[in-house]
Amino acid sequence: MILDHDQEEILRKHLKALLGRRPYPKTICPSEVARALDQEELDKLECYDWRDCMENVRNLCWEMRAFGVVEVLQKGEVVKAKSIDEIIGPIRVRYHPDHRRQEMM
Repeated sequence: MILDHDQEEILRKHLKALLGRRPYPKTICPSEVARALDQEELDKLECYDWRDCMENVRNLCWEMRAFGVVEVLQKGEVVKAKSIDEIIGPIRVRYHPDHRRQEMM
């Protein structure tokens, strides 16, 4: 599902909040973002439950990676893949060490 601006902002708000609580090099799991959504937010995202939002959360993480905001990791290593479609299995996300958090807030 392609998100509109308001829908993307719902996910971005939760992603930034969770990342903001984890100092580098700590990471979050994208499922933490999805599980933080309340029922009203799930409804706005047209998701039955948090699992339905996972693809969109992962895509947002990948987009933020492209802008140098976050790093995407797998098995503790920064992912070098060019496309999110190349990644199979769980990922973790953290702010990029050069990223200034206040710019995202």
